[in-house]
Amino acid sequence: MKVIYLPLSLLSIAIIAACPHLAAAHNVVPDETGVMTVTAPLASPLEIATSPKTPRQPVPASDGSDYLKTIPGFAQIRNGGTNGDPVFRGMFGSRMRIMTDGGEMPGACPARMDAPSSYISPESYDLLSIIKGPQTVIWGPGNSAGTVRFDREPHRFDQSGIQGNASLLGASNNRWDQNADLSVGSEQGYLRVIGNHSISQDYKDGKGDRVPSRWNKWNSDLAVGWTSDKDTLVELTAGRGNGEARYAGRSMDGSQFKRESLSMRVEKSNLGEVFDKFEAQMYYNYANHIMDNYSLRSSGSMPGMSTHMDMSMPMAMQLDRRTVGGRFMGTWLWSDFELKSGMDMQTSSHRNHWDNDWRKDARFHDIGAFGELSWSVDPHNKLVSGARLERSWVDNFSASDEGARSDTMPAGFMRLEHTLDSLPLMMYAGVGYTERFPDYWELFSPSYFVGGRSTAFETVKSEKTTQLDIGAKYSGKRMDGWVSAYLGHVRDFILFSHDPNDAYVSRADDVNATIMGGEAGLSYKLTESLTADGSLAYSWGQNSSGHRPLPQMPPLESRLGLTWKQGSWSTTGLLRMVGLQNRIALNEGNVVGKDFERSAGFGIFSANAAYEVTKNVKISSGLDNIFNNAYSEHLNLAGNSVFGYSASTPVNEPSRTWWAKVNVKF
Repeated sequence: MKVIYLPLSLLSIAIIAACPHLAAAHNVVPDETGVMTVTAPLASPLEIATSPKTPRQPVPASDGSDYLKTIPGFAQIRNGGTNGDPVFRGMFGSRMRIMTDGGEMPGACPARMDAPSSYISPESYDLLSIIKGPQTVIWGPGNSAGTVRFDREPHRFDQSGIQGNASLLGASNNRWDQNADLSVGSEQGYLRVIGNHSISQDYKDGKGDRVPSRWNKWNSDLAVGWTSDKDTLVELTAGRGNGEARYAGRSMDGSQFKRESLSMRVEKSNLGEVFDKFEAQMYYNYANHIMDNYSLRSSGSMPGMSTHMDMSMPMAMQLDRRTVGGRFMGTWLWSDFELKSGMDMQTSSHRNHWDNDWRKDARFHDIGAFGELSWSVDPHNKLVSGARLERSWVDNFSASDEGARSDTMPAGFMRLEHTLDSLPLMMYAGVGYTERFPDYWELFSPSYFVGGRSTAFETVKSEKTTQLDIGAKYSGKRMDGWVSAYLGHVRDFILFSHDPNDAYVSRADDVNATIMGGEAGLSYKLTESLTADGSLAYSWGQNSSGHRPLPQMPPLESRLGLTWKQGSWSTTGLLRMVGLQNRIALNEGNVVGKDFERSAGFGIFSANAAYEVTKNVKISSGLDNIFNNAYSEHLNLAGNSVFGYSASTPVNEPSRTWWAKVNVKF
């Protein structure tokens, strides 16, 4: 499977070049030939919707977290070249639900080496949707920071034909990406085949030091859809993937990231005058992960490796997680009201492979009912509200901690949206409340024991978040701008404390916390060909119980872009500026990262140029970190002594990086 993607991409490009009439006839995929995005996608201040196929700078993303970090408000806990862990508004883990095609793919590693975003190849999806804060209840429980969805849209055909897109990427550090997304179908249905492969070697930082960071990963997916009429959809999907990744910030590498996915969805629209739509889905996702300290880091291939590592004592660990879930939802329309209501459920089992035998250590269950009501009060005012009731429980099969715990958790929100008559200005204000059941990493990863038993499973409580969200969006002839802000109180915030002398010892406790911050974006058309845009994001958190900062808060960040486009040519410059971060909580954080030092600010300048060869073929090239700065992100896994880093040395980012890409669609 690893070798088919380059020929598949080349074949796709050849077909399009030879048959341009096919490309013109069936172009229904999202637009990929617009100007490259460098700051913020134009969207609602509350909900962002963009196509992951749209080119972005810096160098195109290797996974979901890599893509999300380019959107204002998002950051990433860095640990090398790929598979970082996304953070939104300083909130980590299951406070932000990440979904793919309506399902979830939680990773298996106790240290989140395979975060949910690591199984996502962004370019293979059609739509990325982000809802900020607890302002929806229809996409699962506990989404206190926000909801992230990567979705593939059904490919409907008006007549028999073929459609799709393909891309090739070459970049520094011997990086090569191939992506192909092909669909063939008719009015009655379609067959869609998606494949991607990404490979890269270790990069060097701005000082010229090599950083262990190489990866090799692939994914393949197949979808069969039946569209008997314009109001009916039945779709079956299946997918597989695997890969490996070397990490500068961990004592082990990921030598296997095996994925298996199955899904079925049914949609029926225009059912009646009131009951308008019914949709249902079932999904199965399986992750099989292996980490070890020998297959990707032999002493001869790892520069700076500590001499005190004993390579004669290889270590490996295999884990898997099987997740089965489903949901159904109906939509009712009458007068000025729209009601979406339904139920969802999920079961997720985690196992360890030990002594040639699989041993289950945890099984999670969730079942919830929800309803979301929208009322168009008048042409300028809309009231949106929702409520959810969730029942969650977990079975603990650990040898020393057998038991179970459960909780019933409510959630709800109310939001007013107002549009001015005299100005193209939309404003909103909403308040939301949600409770979040502790996830696998919070219950099972802490290593603090009392009387031979882990304290986390019995003592860590469910988080309760109450948050106010406000925002506004202005859409003018020459200027578009938006701003969103939030203020929240989190009761029983789950906080990790790490032993400064032993990286493997940590404990989880509940504290009360206050959070606030916001994001803003602006785009101004200076001339018909020249556009300036920018974005700003800030997050702040306080441990109210301990009267000190919350850890793992990203610093103030701004992006400024200037784009020139005329005819088939476009070019863009991007200046990314990140402030210093002095507000830290030493040795506190989450299951992945901790605050270990204050960080300095930095500025990085990058640029790109693109040329539309035809309506369906685009070539782009870019240079990131043009001035070859040596810098590191504040959210950063402390360097691993096995690689020659001290326990408090951050992993530096790549040096000057070039890349070139060709996109083809038809």
